Amino acid sequence: MANIILLAVCLLAGIGLKKTGRFPAATPASLNAFIIHISLPALAILHIHNLKPDSSLVLTAAMAWLLFGCAWLLFGWAGKLFKLDRKTVGALILVAGLGNTSFVGLPMIEAYFGHGALGIGIIADQLGSFMVLSTLGIFVATYYSSGSVSPRQMARKVLMFPPFQALLLAFLLRPLNFPDWAVTILEKLGGTLTPLALVSVGFQLQFGGMKAMVKPLTAGLAYKLLLGPAIIYLLYVTLLGASGTAVQVTIFEAAMAPMITAGIIAIDHDLNPQLVGMLVGIGIPLSFLTLHFWHMFLTAV
Repeated sequence: MANIILLAVCLLAGIGLKKTGRFPAATPASLNAFIIHISLPALAILHIHNLKPDSSLVLTAAMAWLLFGCAWLLFGWAGKLFKLDRKTVGALILVAGLGNTSFVGLPMIEAYFGHGALGIGIIADQLGSFMVLSTLGIFVATYYSSGSVSPRQMARKVLMFPPFQALLLAFLLRPLNFPDWAVTILEKLGGTLTPLALVSVGFQLQFGGMKAMVKPLTAGLAYKLLLGPAIIYLLYVTLLGASGTAVQVTIFEAAMAPMITAGIIAIDHDLNPQLVGMLVGIGIPLSFLTLHFWHMFLTAV
């Protein structure tokens, strides 16, 4: 419950700081830079180092990759059909294609499935959402923000992305035991991610001109909260015949609200910041309602 309250407090704090004018207009850019260069790398090193992969959770790890791929196909096609601008398409793919499987996902899993199911959520987040963001996510952000980019430039962008570098470093450091002081430092730095990210999103949240955003906003939230998890259900349960708690939790994670960090990356690449702010700012509270119904459905089948 504390995590959920923190989400609301930080989002409202960002909105309040913008309205009072106490922080400069460039505040989000500074916060985003700190998140990308400090908070995210710290989390990557900490969690990947502690991760205990389980071959039985392959479907769980694959979920985020499948959701992102489907979002790329769907919104890429919709962009051409409805003549959406390039940056709006990129924002939808990146933000609606990735779920908040960690800060929102883990507390919700514990609340609905119990503490013992948290390991499933961690696999979905670290081997799924975070790795997608650090690879395909930065590829999409670069491609849709810059128009044309050479393969060499794209590879350089991905390789120079601080969280991706931290991801590689984390795998190299897995054989080593971290001293307690190092773990504490990484936890403290990583803990700044969600508060700073939500303050940044709240600072940039605008409802003026919302009419023009209704269609892409509705499409993005409908995919993330309803269609995306339904696709995973059809693939895993209907086609593959998978069952059990692991599959239930995996589909539940697929139904999480848009990823806050993906929103920060999208804003950093100027991918329709207004739409991104609405996807995150509206998607998180709305997901509390839709997740309840997903849990009812999953435990009934």
